Amino acid sequence: MAEQRQRALSTSGEALYEILALEKGATHDEIKKSYRKLALKYHPDKNPDNPEAAEKFKEINNAHATLTDLSKRNIYDKYGSLGLYVAEQFGEENVNTYFMLSSWWAKGLCAVCGLLTGCYLCCCLCCCFNCCCGKCKPKGPEGEEQEFCVSPEDLEEQIKNDMERETPIMLQPTNATEKTQLIGDSHRSYRTDS
Repeated sequence: MAEQRQRALSTSGEALYEILALEKGATHDEIKKSYRKLALKYHPDKNPDNPEAAEKFKEINNAHATLTDLSKRNIYDKYGSLGLYVAEQFGEENVNTYFMLSSWWAKGLCAVCGLLTGCYLCCCLCCCFNCCCGKCKPKGPEGEEQEFCVSPEDLEEQIKNDMERETPIMLQPTNATEKTQLIGDSHRSYRTDS
């Protein structure tokens, strides 16, 4: 079994034209004429014992499909097979943006802006002091109790004890003060004071 070599993605945009034996910038009619001629020559039905002809026929079909689609042809002419790969991954409308952002000047501009504004340093310090160390983490208002965790077993036991001691509430509150009074008079507490 012959190994198939992996093709490198090019940015020149000439290989598909070479497969069809054309110059870059050929017209639609020239592409169509060359495709028909080569497709008849390398068609698998005309060359049943030649696996190379079948591979060449696949390449000819791929080149024809790409060069006859106007948007793919524009991308291929401008960015080569790498552009077609990017269009497949990110969409045809995002190809120009991808190549603009991956250019050396865009990367340099991002690095310079980040250093000048101190954004990289700011983000790093916020993450370290707010999350890792916790010393600079904002504190809650004074007088509030700190949050703490209660184990599920303790919570279930406390709920069970409260249910045994109290009678259920039979009346609904009629106004806001009565509702506030019921909440304030409640004996239920699901916090443990340790």
